[in-house]
Amino acid sequence: MFGLGGQELILILLIILLLFGAKKLPELARGLGKGMKEFKKAQSEIEEEFTKASDEASKKEKSPSSTKA
Repeated sequence: MFGLGGQELILILLIILLLFGAKKLPELARGLGKGMKEFKKAQSEIEEEFTKASDEASKKEKSPSSTKA
């Protein structure tokens, strides 16, 4: 995970615990989880819009023009 070993992750978690305290950690984790959820939701919405626009563009390219006189 990001090139970090087990010892480095434990050290980072201990530093976070010392900085924020045990009472703040659940609140921080909850906020991080909500942020990740919102980010994934926005990402999927953007992907849907991109796919929809791509499909519409490919349909326009494939359909013959109906402006025959």
